[in-house]
Amino acid sequence: MSLVLDPFLSAGIAVLWLLLPAYIANAFATLPRGRGPPMDGGRVWPGDGRRILGPSKTWSGFLFAGFAAIPFCLLEAWLILIAPPPYQLVPVLASSVLAALPLAAILTFGAMGGDALGSFLKRRLDRASGSRTILVDQLPFVLVPIALGLAFYRPLFWGVFGNWEAVLWLLVFTLGLHAAFNWVGYKAGLKKVPW
Repeated sequence: MSLVLDPFLSAGIAVLWLLLPAYIANAFATLPRGRGPPMDGGRVWPGDGRRILGPSKTWSGFLFAGFAAIPFCLLEAWLILIAPPPYQLVPVLASSVLAALPLAAILTFGAMGGDALGSFLKRRLDRASGSRTILVDQLPFVLVPIALGLAFYRPLFWGVFGNWEAVLWLLVFTLGLHAAFNWVGYKAGLKKVPW
């Protein structure tokens, strides 16, 4: 006997399962507390004379978050592989834990690259580092790993995101979890602003 879930609920579980390493990486990026060299090296964009990314995007945050979140993806890959078939309610990430390593890197470092892309866009919009910019603060860190996943793991990512329910869940989870993690980071003194 196999467990059957409502398709809407099933889509939400699949989205959360696949993107959890990206969400974790995004939350972990604040743990180095801005120490380390800025990713843009203090350089400015020639077109507008503003910083390329800004002071809050550091190599320490990028690398720490990317590497620290990879084990969560590998744990997910292992858990679904050992689950009895009736309880495999989420997509299998890879044929083995080792085979899931490239996917883990895409999800975690893709999230960090997307976060940097969001900062780049904010600087081009003349928004100060740390200022609130709805959607630009939240979406790039999930859209970049999804785009990379569609390029390199098309069956898995299309299977998860190829329906309207998944897009709705993506927005709910991303906007909700981003707000929650930022509030916790602010209360813990890891962020200067609660957004």
